[in-house]
Amino acid sequence: MPERELTKTVRKGEELNVRNLKKFLLHYDLINDEKNELIIRQFYNGYSNLTYLLKIEDKEYVLRRPPFAAPKRGHNMGREFKVLNNLHKVFDKTPEPYAFSEDAEILGAPFYIMNKVDGIILTANEARDREVTPNEFKTIADAWLDAYVELHDVDYKAAGLESLGNPEGYVERQVKNWGKQYLAAATEEVPSANKVMSWMEKNQPKNYHYSLIHNDYKYDNVVFADDQWKKIAAILDWEMCTLGDPLMDLGTSLGYWTTASDADFLKQGLPSPTTMAGNPTRTEIVQQYALKSGRDINNLTFYFAYGLFKIAVIAQQIYYRFKHGHTTDPRFANLNKVSALCCNTAWNAIQKDSID
Repeated sequence: MPERELTKTVRKGEELNVRNLKKFLLHYDLINDEKNELIIRQFYNGYSNLTYLLKIEDKEYVLRRPPFAAPKRGHNMGREFKVLNNLHKVFDKTPEPYAFSEDAEILGAPFYIMNKVDGIILTANEARDREVTPNEFKTIADAWLDAYVELHDVDYKAAGLESLGNPEGYVERQVKNWGKQYLAAATEEVPSANKVMSWMEKNQPKNYHYSLIHNDYKYDNVVFADDQWKKIAAILDWEMCTLGDPLMDLGTSLGYWTTASDADFLKQGLPSPTTMAGNPTRTEIVQQYALKSGRDINNLTFYFAYGLFKIAVIAQQIYYRFKHGHTTDPRFANLNKVSALCCNTAWNAIQKDSID
């Protein structure tokens, strides 16, 4: 069956200047004639940077730009383009970037254009529509983990990305910075948030390895080549890619990895195909990652709690923009509840010293 349509009509207030965009495409030889019709659709699955599908002259491109009225932190299009441009030369699971502009006169903000990778993005709805079987999910999880390990083994120096981040002190900085960001975006009192922040400050690992990390690696951020599920054609959304502790990366993935045995309110707050039969548990994910990567994994509760708290901060920041009228996307209306839910779940995991 064909994959579910992931685009829709562009949301009101998030339109692109068609005339300026055509001139830009022509300048970079991505089209032959700016008089040809340009169809613009918007991807609706993401919650952060705005992503558009461009159709013109039998070609398809993807455009990424920051959300309207978003803070500059975390929405650096030039940095994201550099990551893709350099990484694409040494790692075959990235979209090919074509052009970047920081000229706000064109579309009102920096943006870049890359190729559209054909394949299947496995959202919860896509998995239900396809009636993915338990045996298929075993293959899916295996391919997903293989690509994850491959990413963490990338020679970032060969890609010219050794200046992408400062891995020394990475864990300490992340704990501190995500705490600051949460407090800056808070709209209500969530007692568990303060407890988690305090616990992480006291229980963070002091010694760790580092590598290139994605920081948002989950099923719906990869493109499977086909419904055989054995090959990942591309990893998407490199917004938060940096150099750091790969187990911090894994912790974020575990935060998104809801399972069938989780409480209903958690599965509703973080909907994911990982709840369907055949998917490994979070503990099994860790065991398989350790086996495939050869890495020892200690302080697991810390990494899981950190992952959940980071997701809580991101959800709260998006809700803050919604509450203050900077976006009208109705999906954002209850993200404050998702944020509180993640904090509560993290605190429960800390108290139980368990990730399942």
